Amino acid sequence: MARTKSKLQAAAVGGTPDEVEATFYEGLREGDADKVMSCWADEDDIVCIHPGGARLLGAASIRAAFEEMFSNGGTLQLDVTNVRHVHAVACAIHHVSERVEVVTQRGPVQAYVLATNVYIKTAQGWRLVVHHASPGTESQMQEDVSQPKVLH
Repeated sequence: MARTKSKLQAAAVGGTPDEVEATFYEGLREGDADKVMSCWADEDDIVCIHPGGARLLGAASIRAAFEEMFSNGGTLQLDVTNVRHVHAVACAIHHVSERVEVVTQRGPVQAYVLATNVYIKTAQGWRLVVHHASPGTESQMQEDVSQPKVLH
């Protein structure tokens, strides 16, 4: 069964992976699904994995997840730290730590997330193709920059 590409309403986000990432996190903080989705590539196989969640494949399922996340209203308190970059000619990988304040029935709770964002250079400019976020802990927000003796 052939899939058709969804047409994203891409905003005029910046010309670098850093600018696209800034727009992505700004959209998350504002609860703006359109702004968040403007950062994604117009590809069938874009992927988003939220902490502890299923693999979301394609713009429609990714948009639905962000719209559900934002459906309670309000803004998201989100700090991005420990940003590390690996850049190539047409691909950029960013590893980040996220501290998120989540409002629950018992009040605000801090959540910690370790995320990887992958960007590719497209005809529309740099766009997000993968956002993979894993649950973390407060102690994991501190970077371990020591060199391992054995890689694996």
